[in-house]
Amino acid sequence: MEEVFGVYGEYYDTFYRDKDYEKECDFVTEILNKYSPEPVKTLLEAGCGTGGHAIPLARRGYDVTGFDASAVMIRQAREKAKKAGVSIAFHVLDIRDFSLEREFDACTSLFAVFGYLTETVDILEAMGRIRRHLKGNSIFTFDFWNGLAVLRELPSVRVKAVEKDGKRVIRTVHPEMDAFHHLCKSNYHVLVTEGGSVVDEFRETHVVRYFFPQEVAHYLDDAGFEVLKLCPFLRLDGTVDEREWNVTAIARVRR
Repeated sequence: MEEVFGVYGEYYDTFYRDKDYEKECDFVTEILNKYSPEPVKTLLEAGCGTGGHAIPLARRGYDVTGFDASAVMIRQAREKAKKAGVSIAFHVLDIRDFSLEREFDACTSLFAVFGYLTETVDILEAMGRIRRHLKGNSIFTFDFWNGLAVLRELPSVRVKAVEKDGKRVIRTVHPEMDAFHHLCKSNYHVLVTEGGSVVDEFRETHVVRYFFPQEVAHYLDDAGFEVLKLCPFLRLDGTVDEREWNVTAIARVRR
């Protein structure tokens, strides 16, 4: 996990500049308002990346603390927060082994962060760490790749090209499936051109685990959470089936 988002992290916001973070933060707010027994003031974001969710959530009045294993992305998150004029504590930490010596009202972990934990022992350790940083009855929500949909519609080769500052960034991903271990290996090839010349090129591989709904419920129960809902990402009242690639888990600390 620590090796992911190295050079790739430098181009992360370029690749995902069309991602609707505000809409996703609306969804988070909807979850917290509906399921938290008390108003959420302090919010922990596990795997915060470059601050795409943390900054809008801070603007909405939450006291946000974010961390990520990628130093490259945390550096960008701090720069973006400063430009945005919001105060957020960002840390470089491993989700499997972190300690902030405080408790929060809620925790979010968005954009398939848990998929980068490919071993079950790491998943349970991460959930346990998060559990220990939450107050009683606090909400924990995260999204994941739904194995029902992944196996129904296998990942395919994809190409994305974006323009930024006079440069053209072309990203090609070649997926490799390991269904026995519930893994998808995404082999990225990134080519950056300017004025017809190649100015940067690199390859990076991300291994992401997909999960089955009842599997996630089992892990949460083992880690000390009560599962409140599994729903499609961005649709709180939707139904999870083999057509929904991204699923959201909503859980509460079990006393």
